[in-house]
Amino acid sequence: MTFSFRNYYHARSRLLIAMLAGVVCYFALPAQLDYLQRLLIGWNVLAWLYLFFMWFRMLRTRVEDIPHIARMQDESAGLVLGLVTLGCLVSILAILLELPSLKHLSGTPRAMHLLLTGATLVVSWALLPTAFAMHYAHHHYLRRSKDVTPMIFPEKPQEPGYWDFLYFSFTIAVASQTADVATGTTDMRQITLLQSVISFVFNLAILGLSVNVGAGLLS
Repeated sequence: MTFSFRNYYHARSRLLIAMLAGVVCYFALPAQLDYLQRLLIGWNVLAWLYLFFMWFRMLRTRVEDIPHIARMQDESAGLVLGLVTLGCLVSILAILLELPSLKHLSGTPRAMHLLLTGATLVVSWALLPTAFAMHYAHHHYLRRSKDVTPMIFPEKPQEPGYWDFLYFSFTIAVASQTADVATGTTDMRQITLLQSVISFVFNLAILGLSVNVGAGLLS
């Protein structure tokens, strides 16, 4: 697989493209919508687009190419994870601020509001483990050496692929467990702990929002 500056630039610009699309969408929406609704719609555009970019990259990448990608397009992992996490938390906060208006809506506006809320929860939840999975993969191959294996999978595959890291990350997101995968270094355990805490808080927030939305529908 041949890498060039163009490939490097495009890999680095995926998040910026998604952010630009979200910002343009926010300002392009009609003024009749309040800023929270525009913020949630803009976030959905950003998050769904970036989620597509990540899955498209992971599904099209061969296992043997991951080390090269890890070296050339790790996208400043700490910054990306920070922005994704912050965006997800802000989206949850925006939903909380929007919920009181639900009781004053009916018919199509109410249905659209619920659809926007549901889409925001789904994409925010899916975005976190996907971003962590890509970070796990890149961190594993960047830190791996003859004596160090950051992540140890069952049957000890020598070249784990993105599906292996997605399995690990989504297991944490769903069950708050690392399943049958072992972490072999302290820094990998630190990243895993961070995702576990964020996922717990996020799942707790989703549960609370679901109860509030259900109560709103019954009121």
